[in-house]
Amino acid sequence: MNALAVSQGLLDQPGTVAFLVIFGMGVILFFVFRSMAKHLRKIQMAARAEAEAAAKASRPDRRPAGE
Repeated sequence: MNALAVSQGLLDQPGTVAFLVIFGMGVILFFVFRSMAKHLRKIQMAARAEAEAAAKASRPDRRPAGE
């Protein structure tokens, strides 16, 4: 009679490795999206500051009428 060796290790169970890969990808994506949001905020603040500077530069200098 042939006896087959059955491995009962944690990583030998079906789906364990797949779960660890998907979980790892989720953790990595969390940090990637957090970093991307930080960079987009910087870009938005720089664009807003540039637009305000352009608006100030294009406005005519208004002086009171009595001077």
